[in-house]
Amino acid sequence: MQPLYRYLCGVQYTLKKSLGQHFLRDENICRKIVEAVAAEHPSRLLEVGPGGGALTRHLLDLPAVEFKAIELDEEKVQYLLHMYPQLAGKLVHRNFLEAEPPFDAPFMVVGNFPYNISSQILFKVLEWKSQVTSVVGMFQKEVAQRVAAREGSKTYGILSVLVQAFFEVDYLFDVSEQCFVPPPKVKSGVIRLRPAAVVPDMKSEAAFFLLVKTAFNQRRKMLRNGVKGLFDATTLQDPLFSKRAEQLSVQQFAALTYLMK
Repeated sequence: MQPLYRYLCGVQYTLKKSLGQHFLRDENICRKIVEAVAAEHPSRLLEVGPGGGALTRHLLDLPAVEFKAIELDEEKVQYLLHMYPQLAGKLVHRNFLEAEPPFDAPFMVVGNFPYNISSQILFKVLEWKSQVTSVVGMFQKEVAQRVAAREGSKTYGILSVLVQAFFEVDYLFDVSEQCFVPPPKVKSGVIRLRPAAVVPDMKSEAAFFLLVKTAFNQRRKMLRNGVKGLFDATTLQDPLFSKRAEQLSVQQFAALTYLMK
């Protein structure tokens, strides 16, 4: 299949499947995302993966906002600087997953995130959680639903628990495949993250992450079978360990960390 090229103002850019690039073209969806960002009243705003600038051109117009963007693709960097000269000094050319926080003070994150690194992006946000004031992000719908899922749901899993331990998650709206060039094979969803009012008490974040990931690696088994290496035999007799991982709340996972070896 030949690469798909787009031309604007005589400048060419390529849509690269290897980078999970599906560029947003629906102005109504752009408006809804920008409205969701504006409602958070950010002082500093980071856009991840601006691509062709569908959101960028609106975000640059937000008043009293210090704006920066991170873009991995050199071709898109040159395109964006040509199209939006006001991005000079505000556009960071590097891999978001390897980046340092772009501001010295708290900031908001927004993006139409590449589907092929959705989980890694969320883990990066968790890494920066002490500085992130909120997130408005578009993901593959299945991932967005998973992040927002509550215990007892079939979609409730590692991302649900780890993100919800530190952020309040709201599923905002669906986005059709036809809103993109080229259209992806799946629907998308936009979610909002805000720092949790109360982070559940846990032995340590390392213990919490280990417990959650271990428990869901064998999610169909009773909890005691999946996490038996993390607890002594007496502790595993507690009736709570007869449940499956998807039945435990974020708070229950956090509390169990104090019983780990």
